[in-house]
Amino acid sequence: MIGLKGPDEIKKMRAAGNIVGALLVELGARVKPGVTTRELDGFARGFIENKKAIPTFLGYQGFPATICASVNEQVVHGIPTDRRLEEGDIVGIDVGATLEGFVGDAARTFAVGKVSADAKKLLQATKEALDRGLAAAKDGNHLEDIGYAVQSHVEALGLSVVRDFVGHGIGRKMHEPPQIANYGKPGRGIKIKSGMAFAIEPMVNAGGWQVKVLDDAWTVVTKDGSLSAHFEDTVIVTEGAPLNMTRLD
Repeated sequence: MIGLKGPDEIKKMRAAGNIVGALLVELGARVKPGVTTRELDGFARGFIENKKAIPTFLGYQGFPATICASVNEQVVHGIPTDRRLEEGDIVGIDVGATLEGFVGDAARTFAVGKVSADAKKLLQATKEALDRGLAAAKDGNHLEDIGYAVQSHVEALGLSVVRDFVGHGIGRKMHEPPQIANYGKPGRGIKIKSGMAFAIEPMVNAGGWQVKVLDDAWTVVTKDGSLSAHFEDTVIVTEGAPLNMTRLD
């Protein structure tokens, strides 16, 4: 678990996060019917490398791309392909960048053209769940307060949170302790302290919470084929609102 030491380390982490945040804004503008996820991946790699940063996902435990691109029932870890996005799809894009030894990691789920009312509800609910989770990530709270904030909002809307994949600590490595589940009970888990850096990332399904991994050993999909959305930000804990390293939009 990283505890950031002073303004210099925070500045470096913010620089990495700003690359990711700016990239997601650019990718969102490029998500449209007819575009392939491989084309989005190529743009992302060039964007990160032009900023003199390293695409964190590329080669990570063998992952073959710069972004994870997860379409419709794909929850996370979708591998970019020549599949063309279609009107009405939703696509979750997760990406990381490493700069001067620090990592930024974030995700957004985008509508492709006009989407259904159910898809709009899912995207809005997942974004709101992230905001509630972020608000709970403050000095003196407990780790499961974050998960409870996410879960209580999502389930009140008749949706479900994925349980098999979670958020995480982040800093000099993309995945550091602790794991941050999107469910939990208030007041449980380790006490959160100022300076901790977290990647908080609700994954929300329109149907049941159960998921499975496809034969490519990466792509996670909903078991019931329902839509799934994913939003994530990298933040640093303070006594008040967390410092968001990756949100520019």
